[in-house]
Amino acid sequence: MTYSLQLYTLRNAIQEDLAGTIRRVAEIGFTQVEPYNFVATAKELGAALRENGLTAPSGHAPLLSQDQDEIFAAAKELGISTVIDPFIPAERWQTAEDIQATAAALNAAAKKGAEYGIRVGYHNHQWELESIIEGRTALEYFADLLDPELVLEVDTYWVAVGGQDPVDILTKLGDRVKFIHIKDGPLNTDTKAQQPAGQGKVAVLDVINAAASLEVGVVEFDDYAGDIFDGIAQSLAYLQTAAVNAGELA
Repeated sequence: MTYSLQLYTLRNAIQEDLAGTIRRVAEIGFTQVEPYNFVATAKELGAALRENGLTAPSGHAPLLSQDQDEIFAAAKELGISTVIDPFIPAERWQTAEDIQATAAALNAAAKKGAEYGIRVGYHNHQWELESIIEGRTALEYFADLLDPELVLEVDTYWVAVGGQDPVDILTKLGDRVKFIHIKDGPLNTDTKAQQPAGQGKVAVLDVINAAASLEVGVVEFDDYAGDIFDGIAQSLAYLQTAAVNAGELA
């Protein structure tokens, strides 16, 4: 298992200086990143990643609302092997019929992605956990409708904000989970209150251990009241120290 950084965390810095921001990410010690909105920045981002020896195993893109061929072509150019749809709004998670429609659309996107050699995934927020469909969370109901090749990136913080235990949800979702978002904080919707890993209410190490088929743990802040570069550095240091203490290589 390796660690990556969701670049949305640094969106403000990236708007001001993409190349310089990517350089700082590498200097902090990250070797992988998870780009967002990468169609628009593919050329410049690709150059910055190559220059700093970074790879992007996964990336976020709105597969159900933008041109999929364009997304997959840009992903291939950047070496992204898993494209993850990051956001489907809360109102689409309230009925079994709506969830079935979303699953069918993502299954179709996955077939197109396969033509490019790219896997498709989905990333949750809190509402997929707050909504209960036929006695289970909407996320679990949804997972059972996905074709086998689709994967999940479980945002473990939003699982907890949604009222569920991330360890329990990860255990139930099993091998479907190949990525998780690692973030910490007070478990509410105040994103400015988010904290570096290990400093909030999430049992971060238990969460990581619960994801049995995890490929990449992705550090993310939706927002942060402090210096964001310091925040991501603290998160990475915590994860690396924990891995060393566990006798693993981070």
